[in-house]
Amino acid sequence: MPAKLQQNRGYLLIESMIAITIVVVGLLGIFALLSRSLSLNRVVGDRFVATYLAAEGIEIAKNLVDNNVLAGEPWNRGLDNGDYEVDYRSQGLESNQSRFLKTDDNGNYGYGESRPTNIKRLIRMTNASDGEELIIFSQVTWITRGGGRFEINLEDHLFNWRQ
Repeated sequence: MPAKLQQNRGYLLIESMIAITIVVVGLLGIFALLSRSLSLNRVVGDRFVATYLAAEGIEIAKNLVDNNVLAGEPWNRGLDNGDYEVDYRSQGLESNQSRFLKTDDNGNYGYGESRPTNIKRLIRMTNASDGEELIIFSQVTWITRGGGRFEINLEDHLFNWRQ
């Protein structure tokens, strides 16, 4: 063999191994990025649902105030200080039992439905000392598959402006 060929022997193998290593590292980075993207997508979806459930809790309390006014009752009747649970069919407040919400076949969340979720909702009512203001605090907590605990908190203030 000529001396020039003898010196270049094995370069093709080394160059191939380097090229394969670069491709594998690039593909692993892409797979890691895709995996992280999918997990963040789940977190965003859970946060979206939790935000709407917290807002729904406040809206249910507002509906109870409206029903009191329409019935000619005191505006804050039945809305005493304390922690409560509500769902979309609530005609009143139930004491907080720290239960998980469940879903039905239509995707509605409640306490008597069939499929359990990892979501809890707490509604805290606080009447101001003068009886003319009601503070509604809605908290939704959930646990992700990895064991992370998240929560969304919303607050609204209702006033007795219909005097």
